[in-house]
Amino acid sequence: MTVINGYEQSDREQKLTILNLPSLEAAAKKIIPSGGFGYISGGSEDEWTLKQNTMAFNHVQIVPRALTDMEQPSTQTQAFGIDLKTPIMMAPAAAQGLAHARGEAATAEGMAQVGALMAQSTYSSTSIADTAAAGKGAPQFFQLYMSKDWDFNQSLLDEAVKAGAKAIILTVDATVDGYREADIINNFQFPIPMANLTKFSEGDGKGKGIMEIYAAAAQKISPADVRRITEYTNLPVIVKGIQSPEDALLAIGAGAQGIYVSNHGGPASFDVLHEIAQAVNGRVPIIFDSGVRRGSHVFKALANGADLVALARPIIYGLALGGAQGVASVVSHLNDELLIDMQLAGTKTIEDVKRAKLLR
Repeated sequence: MTVINGYEQSDREQKLTILNLPSLEAAAKKIIPSGGFGYISGGSEDEWTLKQNTMAFNHVQIVPRALTDMEQPSTQTQAFGIDLKTPIMMAPAAAQGLAHARGEAATAEGMAQVGALMAQSTYSSTSIADTAAAGKGAPQFFQLYMSKDWDFNQSLLDEAVKAGAKAIILTVDATVDGYREADIINNFQFPIPMANLTKFSEGDGKGKGIMEIYAAAAQKISPADVRRITEYTNLPVIVKGIQSPEDALLAIGAGAQGIYVSNHGGPASFDVLHEIAQAVNGRVPIIFDSGVRRGSHVFKALANGADLVALARPIIYGLALGGAQGVASVVSHLNDELLIDMQLAGTKTIEDVKRAKLLR
């Protein structure tokens, strides 16, 4: 363990033998301090959406196919002009130093090992440059929580462009923090600085709760902000937190070159994905996250309209348990489950999966 400001960080580095992704939570709980674990694992209020996000995958089933004369399916794919070994990606998630001393740097290293896309949060424990360096040239996206201070936004965007980010993910559905009861019970305040917040006049986030940090974030976000970021960076802007076809079309109309279906509350993301994908109609790629725990969930999301499928909590648990190698182990296990589903559904490629039939 590494100790910083009295907080114990895992410094493990090892491959993991994984039964399944849900089992990682209990194992990680034993080594992540209670405040940090509550922040990582918890949701808002009664955690209804948190639970429904995973349960919603049971609303459809994969139709098996026989006599398909195929074997050895492949998870290789392409999205946003980037060749990837898997459609599985790291969702942007804050403060991964709560799980491991190397934080997002180790996550980026692990994702690069398995040829998967990495996305870094504004509220990360590791700087944009250090996370990019750890990936050693592997593709990465940067996620922006807009600040009320546009100069600060420009500073982050400048750093992301300099570090070689391939796209900017603009989160639009979390303009205020939810009512997180686990954080209240634990009286949780971030014990570790957030590297990208050092330019805020309020400081680096250390010693604050997430509600205090959100107070500096923009509460007003409009289509004009999508255009502004696109013009400023000359990078694709992916709008994250879309839960309705109307908002997807608004984002595309403002110049968004990607739609990211996810939530910080509301209906299960999987339940709204199909209708959004129909409205988008292939004009831009769609990223999906929320509740992914099985290879079958990845398959169903792709067959329901997604181009990439992201997750965070299980990967962060793998980070705590095994560092970069633990991260790689989680994605590899999920790929293995996905390949089984692909074989039994007669889908040799990810493009075949996108055309697969789901029983609703």
